[in-house]
Amino acid sequence: MTTGTDTTTRPADASGTFRIGGDLEVNRLGYGTMQLTGPGVWGPPKDHDEAIRVLKRAVELGVDFFDTADSYGPYVAEDLLHEALHPYGDDIVIATKAGLTRTGPNEWPPVGRPEYLRQEAEMSLRRLGLERIDLFQLHRIDPKVPLEDQVGELAKLQDEGKIRHIGLSEVSVDEVQAAQAIATIVSVQNLYNLQKRDAEELLDWSTDQGIAFIPWFPLATGGLTGEDSPLTDLAKQHDATPAQLALAWLLKRSPVVLPIPGTSSVAHLEDNLAGANVTLSDEEFEELSRLGS
Repeated sequence: MTTGTDTTTRPADASGTFRIGGDLEVNRLGYGTMQLTGPGVWGPPKDHDEAIRVLKRAVELGVDFFDTADSYGPYVAEDLLHEALHPYGDDIVIATKAGLTRTGPNEWPPVGRPEYLRQEAEMSLRRLGLERIDLFQLHRIDPKVPLEDQVGELAKLQDEGKIRHIGLSEVSVDEVQAAQAIATIVSVQNLYNLQKRDAEELLDWSTDQGIAFIPWFPLATGGLTGEDSPLTDLAKQHDATPAQLALAWLLKRSPVVLPIPGTSSVAHLEDNLAGANVTLSDEEFEELSRLGS
């Protein structure tokens, strides 16, 4: 295991880059905004000022890919991004989502009606202060609405110049292929981390296709970072933290993986992003794979 020495001020630069859709180049280690909201991903953050500091600090540390959604809060995370970072630098890429509504904390009913998806895209443009959303993701496929109606509406928004690229979330390979018959799909976002690897088939397929794979809960919502983490002993041996090892493992797993660890703490943000400076040998990667299984 090696640790880089030339990216201490902008550690995200050490994660390498990926071109989403072939034209949106981002550092592979990004930031997910879900944890900036209140308990149950509902309501405002406990510490608004710290949330703003986290977003600003992420940019200082080299993060140029931010993942959010209309349903985080709802609307809270998008508003925080606008408050902290607008006007955005030319290199900042913001991905958002629509397709899940909120009826209360930890409640996420899917709604994929075309008119609803269009409404949410228009509102996200307004909240984020954008003329075009770089990556707009269908948060969930609504089983009550034909897929061609859901993805087809996003394709219409793309044709109108309101969306640059289209992505999907929590899907199977078959579902992505079905969606690709309707529009160009450049990214998928599924639950995936060292301990939860149900999406291996999708990740392998995405790697073959050159499609971005954005793992959500890359740190298992803290399950890989605490004192009882299976990575604790190995992390101590290598002067790293469990979070850094878990992120380094994801970055090595495939060149299309774009981890988006989220946190509401500047200290945790800085610790997470330092994981980009950790380079695992093949043997260490296999050891982590065994520990996490």
